[in-house]
Amino acid sequence: MAEDWAADVKKYAAHADDKAIAGIARYLGIALRNRDSALVSFSDPTELARVRDNFLKKKLGLSASDAELDQALVAVGEKLKGDRTKNRVTVYYLLADHFGKLSAFSS
Repeated sequence: MAEDWAADVKKYAAHADDKAIAGIARYLGIALRNRDSALVSFSDPTELARVRDNFLKKKLGLSASDAELDQALVAVGEKLKGDRTKNRVTVYYLLADHFGKLSAFSS
């Protein structure tokens, strides 16, 4: 699936770091090849719990409460509300940026 992840991220973060975007896309790897797994469903609580547990807690190493992490997910969902498709790269970028963790993907 050929997608311009940087263009999508920059709709929401005008000065987005291209290296961080590329790093997130690399991290997601095979998940981006399938249209369904390349998107985040904000209406699916199981999907949001997976993002919270696997990305925010495990990958970013955040130790905040589930409620605080869920609040960040809701904020990103609100930011993307007008977009029918919520690309996983964009969601993860905005979350990493929210928590000041973009450096984890910039190398």
